[in-house]
Amino acid sequence: MTEEKTMSKREVKLAISTALAAAFGFVIALLWKDVVTGGLTVAGIDMTFADIDLVGWLLYLVLAVVLTVVMVVLIIVVGRWGSK
Repeated sequence: MTEEKTMSKREVKLAISTALAAAFGFVIALLWKDVVTGGLTVAGIDMTFADIDLVGWLLYLVLAVVLTVVMVVLIIVVGRWGSK
């Protein structure tokens, strides 16, 4: 006899919340990669950005901080939703 395993709603929510948290973390990592690369360019170590200046890099830095906070809040919200 074969047993069918069905996922409960809780298990589905947990799987979805885990996947979303990983996606948000990936967005944060990609953004910070650009900030660090830009900082190296401003310091005279040319990585990938062409013609970036201090103001452009500072804008990336502010964007990275804001999006990091937003993504962390979303990770917390989704984690709480998934654990219910």
